[in-house]
Formats: sequence, C-alpha cells, structure tokens
Amino acid sequence: MSDTLRGTNGGSVQLSTDELRRYSRHIVMPEVGLEGQRKLKAGSVLLVGTGGLGAPLGLYLAAAGVGRLGLVDFDVVDFTNLQRQVVFSTGDVGRSKIAAARERLQGINPHIQIEAHEMRLDSTNALDLFRNYDIIVDGTDNFPTRYLVNDACVLLGKPNVYGSIFRFEGQASVFWAERGPCYRCLYEEPPPPGLVPNCAEGGVLGVLPGIVGTIQAMETIKLLLGEGEPLIGRLLLFDALQMRFRELRLRKNPDCAVCGPNPRVTALIDYEQFCGIGPQVTEAALNPGDISPKDLKARLDRGDDLLVIDVREPHEVEICRIPGTTLIPLKTLPERVGELPRDRDIVVHCKLGGRSAKAAELLRAAGFTRVQNMSGGIHGWIDTVDPSLPKY
Repeated sequence: MSDTLRGTNGGSVQLSTDELRRYSRHIVMPEVGLEGQRKLKAGSVLLVGTGGLGAPLGLYLAAAGVGRLGLVDFDVVDFTNLQRQVVFSTGDVGRSKIAAARERLQGINPHIQIEAHEMRLDSTNALDLFRNYDIIVDGTDNFPTRYLVNDACVLLGKPNVYGSIFRFEGQASVFWAERGPCYRCLYEEPPPPGLVPNCAEGGVLGVLPGIVGTIQAMETIKLLLGEGEPLIGRLLLFDALQMRFRELRLRKNPDCAVCGPNPRVTALIDYEQFCGIGPQVTEAALNPGDISPKDLKARLDRGDDLLVIDVREPHEVEICRIPGTTLIPLKTLPERVGELPRDRDIVVHCKLGGRSAKAAELLRAAGFTRVQNMSGGIHGWIDTVDPSLPKY
C-alpha cells in the first residue's frame, strides 16, 4: 500500500541481539521482517491520554517495539479507573498517570524511549508537541480535545488514529487529511453541551476500550510498516452486545472548515469555547439558579422545607445517595411533573450536574419558579459534605 509515513524507513536503525530475540515472531512474518521491525523502532507515536484507550495502546505499541512513545496526560490514577485502565494497578491509585504508565511501559520494553508530557493539552502547546512525532493517537473522551487533536494534525499533515467508546459501543478510524477526510468532515460541529454523556455519566464496559484501543494500536503499526489497508476514509463501528462490526465509508467534505480547499480554520482556536463549555463552576462562581452542596446541606440542617430530587438512574442510587432525596430519573421526569408541588423549593441533582441542569430547565419551562440545580452533583456533595460516600 502507498500510505507509508515519511521519515520512518528504518534503514539506518539497527537491532540488538536481545531485540532480535524479543521481536522474532514479528521478524519471521514476511509483511514485517527485519526491515519492518526497523521501521517500528524508527517510528515515533504520541498517545494523547493514558486512560481507557491509552492503556492498551501503550501496552501493545511498547511491546511491538515502537521506538519512541510520547505520553500526554495530567491526571492522577483513581479507583474508578481500574476497571478498564489496565496499565495501572491498585498500588498506583493517587499517583500521576504519566509516572505510573511510563514505569509500566518501560518495564514491558526497556529498549524503547518513553517521553512523558505531564500537561493539559491545549491550543498553546499542541502544535509544538505534535510536530516531533510521526503519528498522533487520540485516546481522549471529550470533544474539545478531539477537535484540538484533529485540527493540529491537519495543520501539521499528521495522521490522527481515532477511537471513541461509550457503554457497549466503540468507533475507530484514521483521519489523515493528506489522504482522506478529517474528523471535522465527519462531525462538522460538536453536539450541544450535555447532549452526549461521557463515560463518567453513562458508563463503559471495562473490556470495550481494550478492544477499540487494540484496533487503534493495529492501525498505528500498519501505518508505521506501510502495510495493509488503514482505516482512512472508513469509520469502523463496534457493537459489543451484538458482537458486530459495521463500516461506514467517509468522504472528504469539500467545505470542511479545516481541511477543505478554502479553510476557515488556519490556526488553533479556543476549543472549550467552540464546544460551548465554560470554565468549571466553583462555589464562588455558581451558574444562575445553582446551589452549592454546602449551601444545600446548610438548608437541610436548618430544616427548610425542601424537596430534593435525584434524577439519576436506580442502579446509580444503589451505589450512593443523599438521605431523604426523592428518586425521579431524568427520562421519567416529563411524565411526573404533575406530581410535584409548585409551592415548595425544589433542588435537583445527579452525578456531576449535567443531567440535573437539564431537569431544572425542564421544570422551569413547565412553570416551576422555585427550582435550583445542585452544582457538581453527588460528586460535589462527596467532595465537600460527606466524603464517606463512595464515588463511581
């Protein structure tokens, strides 16, 4: 195939005796051989995120002998990560993800170079960082970073190996504007904030990122080798419940804002603003109509006449709940509006604040004037009021 990367021929790269033994199962394959293994060692890949998708990506690319791996993340390991982020162990909880992942990957393969970039990726640093790698692999779970990664790759002419996961479903593709469509050709605009829940809100089966991340690793290795048919111009859809793969053909959008012939995006922009996401709400700067968990606790302690509605799902309430709340899942709220009193103060809450914000809007549209949303959801309550409750 013709999609060989520039600058990764591996001609001047040598393999040690230990490496020849380590990669022997690659080298005996005619599609890889000694020359292909040299290409892998000469290659450089940047993993954006070390979480659910980044974990299998890092493990398999390190084991395969990709010579230089860059890791970008700024988070710490949490107990809720362990069900799917297999690069981490229980003993890593509380550690920097970058430090823990680097240690594990270096242990898998001491012959490769691992570069840690412990930072929040944004428009001020993405181009300088991406410029030094052959392939960028997107292992993120939020829209601002996806658009940032896409636009930076288009501007630099880099391939973007894409994956996304949610509950039992996953997607994978290779967006490379020089050879086919980019991410904006598929999703020209981001969805409205809160319309598409992330994995923290909607959940994800732990094995799913292993499947999708491994597909991304395979695509990355194919690009470095210059073998096979990559997912350029194709979107692979995976349904784990049905154990079914489907494929959609993608076309380049001639009016694409970033990769079209007359691009309107010629430099990186503010992607939080582009996706309609404002700064994180704090107690000192609540959205209009919000109440902080501490203020709600104070009102409850005073005995104020409040109706606190939990709009999460029943299975979430089984994990943790605020005592005295009334469970009305968001999807059933429209049909139960008639049950609610209009002469009492109502506070709604969910896990993180997104679903309850929708619930508050729905109630206000129905004529309720004494409605507040608890900012931060039950996670905010746990952080500031009752840390004995388990997070999920």
